[in-house]
Amino acid sequence: MTGSLARVSVVIPCYNSARWIRETLASVLQQGEDPIEIIAIDDGSTDDTAAIIERDFPAVRLVRTPNRGASRARNHGTELASGEFIQYLDADDLLMPGKLGIQLKAMEQTGADAAYGDWQKLVLDENGGFVEGEITAKQMGRLAEIDLFTDFWCPPATYLFRRSIVEKVGGWNESLPVIQDARFALDCALHGGKFTYCSGVMAYYRVHSAESLSRRDSVAFVRDIFRNACEVEEWWRANGGLGAARTKALTECYGYVARSTYERDPEIFETAYTALMRLAPRYIPKGPPHLALAARFLGYRRAEAVALFYRRAKRSLPTR
Repeated sequence: MTGSLARVSVVIPCYNSARWIRETLASVLQQGEDPIEIIAIDDGSTDDTAAIIERDFPAVRLVRTPNRGASRARNHGTELASGEFIQYLDADDLLMPGKLGIQLKAMEQTGADAAYGDWQKLVLDENGGFVEGEITAKQMGRLAEIDLFTDFWCPPATYLFRRSIVEKVGGWNESLPVIQDARFALDCALHGGKFTYCSGVMAYYRVHSAESLSRRDSVAFVRDIFRNACEVEEWWRANGGLGAARTKALTECYGYVARSTYERDPEIFETAYTALMRLAPRYIPKGPPHLALAARFLGYRRAEAVALFYRRAKRSLPTR
C-alpha cells in the first residue's frame, strides 16, 4: 500500500537487480503491516529491474534516476517517504516474516530511535543458487557509538529507524561509497539515537561470489575507513571531547589503516601515521607478535620498514 498516511516506509535502492527484486519485494509485501509504503529507486539500471517492478508490483512507487550510487538513492527515497518509521532494504536482501511488526512493537515499548536484531547470510551453493548460511547474533554494548565505529555491523535490512532520528542525522553520507551503511548507523548514535535489540533473525543478507565492495577493492575500503575516522574524530572533539574510550577506538582504527597501507598506499599511511602519533606517540600494534616486538625497540614506523623488508625478502626466495 502507498499513501500519505503510511506508518512504515520501505526504501529500496535498485541497480541491475532483476534477478533478486521479486523475492525482495515479496518479503516486504508479506510483512502484514498496514499502512505501509514501498519506494523503489531505480538507480540507472540497465537490466529489467524497473520493468519488473512496474509490471508485477503496481503497489510499489517506482522512481527512475541516473546512476548516482546507493546512498543518493536512499536519500532520495527518504525525501519521498511519508512513514513515521523507515526501513532501508538493499534490493538483493530479504526481510524475515513479521520483522517489521516485531521491531515496531519493541520501539514503541522502549521509545528507541532504531531497532536491530540478528541476521543470516544467504550463500552461493555449488549449483549457483543461494542457501542459508551463518547466523550473526550480536548485541551492542553500553556505548553504541564506540561499537558502531569499531567492530559492530549489521546490513541495512536488519535495522528499522524512527523518522525523527533519520531527519536529525540529515541523511546518508554520500562521500563514503564503501562503508556508507556502517556510517549511517554510527551517525544515528552520534546524534544521540537510542538502539534496541530484538532477538532472532530479522533479515537475510545475500553474499555474492564477488562478495562486497570492501573485498573487491580493499584500497578503497581502507581509504573509506580513514576518511570516516577523520570525520568522526572531528565530531567527537566538537561534541564532548575524546576521552579514553574514544581515543582508544580512534587509535585502533588509525593503526589498522597504517598497517594496511604501509606498502600499498604510502600517501594514506603518512596521514594515518601522523594521526596515530598525535593520539599515541608510543603506539605498539597488537600484532603480529614480531611487529609488536620490533615496535617496542625501534618505534612503529621503523618496525613497519623492517617487516616490509622481511616480506619482500621472503617473496624473493625460490619456492620448491
